[in-house]
Amino acid sequence: MSERTTYLLVDGENIDATLGNSVLGRRPDPHERPRWNTLLDYTERAWGQPVKGLFFLAVPAELPASFVQALLAIGYRPVPLRGEGKVVDIAIQRTTEALAGRPADVMLVSHDADFAPQMEALAEDPDRRVGIVGFGEFLATSLRRIDGVEFFDLEYDVAAFRERLPRVRIIEIDEFDPLEFI
Repeated sequence: MSERTTYLLVDGENIDATLGNSVLGRRPDPHERPRWNTLLDYTERAWGQPVKGLFFLAVPAELPASFVQALLAIGYRPVPLRGEGKVVDIAIQRTTEALAGRPADVMLVSHDADFAPQMEALAEDPDRRVGIVGFGEFLATSLRRIDGVEFFDLEYDVAAFRERLPRVRIIEIDEFDPLEFI
């Protein structure tokens, strides 16, 4: 019997768009993007098993060779896609459906409600761990309502950023520092 694996399915465009449009209000600079290697390491530690990271990206023209090489170097398998429609969403949906028949755990990195039916189907298996990683305040309500799913914040839990992002969050009074606001 082989060791159980976690499949980490990264919707990089969704994370980048949420970071840019909703958190920063502009296109993120390279140093402001998530450290994707930190996410791989965190996932392995969080669930205590090997991780297979699949990084889905839409490629309308040329393959972004330097980004693909960087993903390969840190341990992801890039999944470059081209075609009509939301190719990344279609590929992630198909992947989650294919994983339903395997004894594997799944962690999705996205905020997108389009994945709710597939994630709900995966979560119905009592022997499977299912997780979602993103910015908690931007997670689709339909994803948040799925029973049995673990949620991980990309900044607060995973610590995937080098500096604190300008997010509005609830602050525990013991952690409140008025100097952050004046």
